[in-house]
Parts: sequence; C-alpha cells; structure tokens
Amino acid sequence: MDHLSEIKPVKQICVGILAHVDAGKTTLSEALLYSSGTIRSFGRVDNQDAFLDTNELERARGITIFSKQAVLKLAHTVVTLLDTPGHVDFSAEMERTLQVLDYAILVISASDGVQGHTRTLWKLLEKYQIPVILFINKMDQPGTDADRLLLGVQKELDGRCVSFPCGKEERTDAFYENIAVCDETLLERYLERLEQGKSPVSDAEIASLIEGRKLFPCFFGSALHGDGVAA
Repeated sequence: MDHLSEIKPVKQICVGILAHVDAGKTTLSEALLYSSGTIRSFGRVDNQDAFLDTNELERARGITIFSKQAVLKLAHTVVTLLDTPGHVDFSAEMERTLQVLDYAILVISASDGVQGHTRTLWKLLEKYQIPVILFINKMDQPGTDADRLLLGVQKELDGRCVSFPCGKEERTDAFYENIAVCDETLLERYLERLEQGKSPVSDAEIASLIEGRKLFPCFFGSALHGDGVAA
C-alpha cells in the first residue's frame, strides 16, 4: 500500500471564461482544449467549427449564446471549463454560471482594453468572490503594448493585477516584489527573507494570494496563435 500513498490525488476545479464580446474568449477556450490534447484540431469561430459553439445560430453569428462545458486534464488537475456568452444581451446566461465557479479567466482584447462590460464582469466576480486570472489576448496585433495595457488594467480594475512571465525561470526580483506588496503580512516575510538571502516568495504563497483574491495574475498572448496559452 506504500506506493498508493505516494500517488497525488487528482484535484477537480471549475473554471469559467468570461469576456466582453469579440475579445477572443471562445478562441482561448479552443486553444486551451487543443494544447491540453482534449481536442485534435483547433477550430475557429470565423470558420464556424469551434468545438464549443455547437448551436447553429452561434456558428452563423459567430458569438456564444449558451454556456458550454468541456473537460481538460492537466498533470494532477481535472478542469471543467465553462465558456460563457460575452454579448451583453445574454448576461443572464453568463451570470448563472458564476455560482459554480472555483476560478475565472477574464479575457481582455489588447486592441480594445478594458470595456464597460469588462468592468461589469469584474464587479460580478467581486460580488461572488471568485479568484480571477486575466488573459490579455490579441497581442499579435500591431501597436499593442503590454506595459501600457497592464497600467490600464490596474487603473480600471485593480492595482493588484500583476504581469506573470511564461516560465518560472523568467521571474525577476521585481516580479516577486510586485506580488509581495499585494499583502502586508507577505511583504514583511518578503523583506525578512531578502535580508536572510532566502527565496522571497513561494509558489504556495502565490497560490494562496490568488485564491484569496489578493493577487490577480495577468498573462499576455494570442489565443489564435497559441501564444501564452500554455502558461
């Protein structure tokens, strides 16, 4: 039985993807499913073959009308992914899903920035106390600037939105400092560890801040081209 005790339990979480219309929410859902090996081909909304847009009207209009779910498996986590409507006309359908979410991915178009409906979604996520990860999409378009977009997100939504690098090896001292200032208790430990030459912030502490809505990670990429999706 010893070998059985070493097997890590599978964690199950429910994650909803929310966005203003045309931010690329369904494309990101498609990219996540494809990169995890859940689907074999990458469908596109404009080609009317997206995996989660199953309704004829959705495919014809290129928008999500009904919330859909899919399951993707990671190393030790099974994720139930909910793709929700982005159009304001179907907000009631979207809000119904919030009651079952463990986490939310809020998609923002790099070309549009934070929109009025984005702020509405943010307030709803605060109301239901759902931890949020942000994905700034369409960074492949000309004229996009990650620093400017991050400042806009921090101003419009929350100053504790922090840009996350694609890999742990890319984390810098500035990255850890930006995380530490999100929580007074962690900041004290951070300063003590710096003096002692220890690792400043652990992954467990980062996860705890995200779960407690004290930190909102921001990832930048292009769902259509798969950039930033793996991270």
